[in-house]
Parts: sequence; C-alpha cells; structure tokens
Amino acid sequence: MTQLTGFRWACVCGLWVLLSACSSTPNKPDPAPLPSVSGELTVKKVWSNNLGPITSPLLPSVHGGLVALASSQGWVAVMDGLTGKDIWRLKLSEGIVAGVGGDGSRFAVVNQRNEVVTMEAGKVLWRYALSAVSLTPPLVAGGRVFVLGADRTITALDGASGQKIWTQQRAGDPLVLNQAGLLIPFGDSLLVGWGGRLASLNPNNGSVRWETLLATSRGTNEVERLVDLVAGADRQGNTVCARAFQSSVACVDASRGSNLWSRSAQGHTGLAGDENLIFGAESDSKVHAWQRQGGQIAWSQEGLRFRGLTAPLVLGRSVVLGDENGLLHFLSRQDGKPLLRVVTDGSAIVGRPVAVDQTLVVVTRAGGVFGYRPE
Repeated sequence: MTQLTGFRWACVCGLWVLLSACSSTPNKPDPAPLPSVSGELTVKKVWSNNLGPITSPLLPSVHGGLVALASSQGWVAVMDGLTGKDIWRLKLSEGIVAGVGGDGSRFAVVNQRNEVVTMEAGKVLWRYALSAVSLTPPLVAGGRVFVLGADRTITALDGASGQKIWTQQRAGDPLVLNQAGLLIPFGDSLLVGWGGRLASLNPNNGSVRWETLLATSRGTNEVERLVDLVAGADRQGNTVCARAFQSSVACVDASRGSNLWSRSAQGHTGLAGDENLIFGAESDSKVHAWQRQGGQIAWSQEGLRFRGLTAPLVLGRSVVLGDENGLLHFLSRQDGKPLLRVVTDGSAIVGRPVAVDQTLVVVTRAGGVFGYRPE
C-alpha cells in the first residue's frame, strides 16, 4: 500500500469513527412515536431469502427482472425479483466493501483488499487492484467497468479482461466520506461527484465535458467542511437531482451542466423522485418533498424523526423508506401522509429499497432479503 493510499484509508476510517460516535451518543433524541397509518394501502410479503450479515450499506442493483446483492462476508447473489430464488450465488474469499454494480450479465464489487472483482454466471472473470479505497458500487456499462475511488479517482476497466483503459482524478480534501459516492450513466456520458461538484466525463477517455458546483465547503474544521455528493441521484429526462452530504439538494440540466436550483438540506442519503417531486430524508429523519421545478418544499413529514431512515423509493402512489428497526414506511407521494407500516426481521434496513417490476425488495442488516407486492 502506498503512502497516499494508506493516508486515504486512515482518513476514511477516522471519519467513520467520528460519524458513528455522533450517531450513537447517549444524547441522541428518542424516536418520535410511530404515527397512525391510514390503511389505504396493503402489501403482501411474497418471498424471502437470506444473504448473511451486512455491516455496511452495500447497495443492491436491479437489472430487468433480476436483483443483485452482496453481503459483507463476501457473498454475491443474483436473484429472480419475482420469486426471490437464486439465479446464481458466489462466495468470494474476501469481504465486500462496495457493490453491487452490473449490466444484467456482468457484475462487479470491491473487496476488502481494495480489488475490483468482476463476475459472470457465478464465476469470477478478473480482479483489478485499486490504488485507493473505493466505497462506491462499480458502474458496469458499455462493456466497461468504471470505479470511483474515495480519493476521487475514476478508473475505466475493460469489462472482459480488466485491463485499465484510463484514469482521471481531481484533488480531494484531507477527509473523505465513508459511504458510496455518485457515479451514474447519462446518455453517452458518466456523471460523477467530485467533492461538491457534479462532472460529466467522456467514458471513452475520461476527458471532462463540464463541471457544475452543487455545494461549497463551510464550517470551522475539516469534518464540518466535508462536502461530497452521495449515491442515489434521481433522473427525469435531462434533469438530474442529487444530494451533497449535510449541505444541499440540487437539480441540474445534465445535457448542459447548468444548475437549475439548489436548496439547503441536512441529509446524508440519496434521493428519489417522480415527474413532479423530489423526495429525501434529512439526517433527523424528517422527510421532505421538493418541487422538481424550482425546489420549493411541497410537503414535510415529521412523524418518523430520529428513526434512522434510508434513502427513499417511489413505488406506485407511495414513497417507501426503511428504518434502523427494520420497519418499512409507506408515505403518500401527494402529501406525505402515512399509508402503511410493515415489519421485516427487526434488524435495520440497509442500503435502499429497490423495485423489480412491481416487487419491492429490501435487505436487512441480519442478511434478510424480502420481496413485497402491493395487493
């Protein structure tokens, strides 16, 4: 491990300690009493599976009717979203720290040895050793695997061989965020979060097409000045909306790189949206809906405060969020009214809920994987 890599890894671990200490302090407010639900919505658990314990928010990904998942202990599984049955499952020899990215055929994770591991049909195709830690699921697209390092390095690898094609980097801050960053496709471009900036890169050579500022550093120390775009951007047409860690929510025209609006927001999880609204949870678990046009707050729901909410999912007439006690909360997209509450296995919902066709899939810290379908 180089000196630079070691420094970056130490910074990641140090920041994780700081954030964990804040979240587990004895002075943390008690969760709000659970609000009553209207009963206007019903869902049925249609299947369950198990993947093994998950100690960090490994993010599932959906590919047609398939959902790909990973556990901290090294399991990678591709499941049928309709039945919950394994299409294939593979146990890697190392634990996993980032994943899963895929294109429906090839899938990639980052392991504890800082290697990109790419798989197909339940077998490892190749491994590539990174120069710095990565906490973001690799992006598999166009026959390539793209990796965002915590030091804000983007590496493009050949999907068949793992050979490096190009690398692009922006200078980073002394501390980096201990969670997945922003790396998504947009047309023939890559959109990547570099600190408080959203950048568009040419996937063929890594050249920068445009950059736009979404958030600026502020505060009196390195932790307070930390600013980074987090995983979980929302896209409707050319509009991409993203969250900057504990700083802001903003929307841009990704075809031109122009900032449409930005609003102060104190959250650390990603966003979801529909044609009219953008939804997200603040760090105190207050849920906001912002108008897609202009960014004004359309509604707020405070009945779930201090429950450790995940990033949201838009499903039918609902916004769905998991919490740290294993509950799923269904809120009305229109006004935030609680519609339904579902119990999983009592351990925290990790990652984010995802939808495979009309099946809602969630993963818990204990490794439970559950499929629900509206009735």
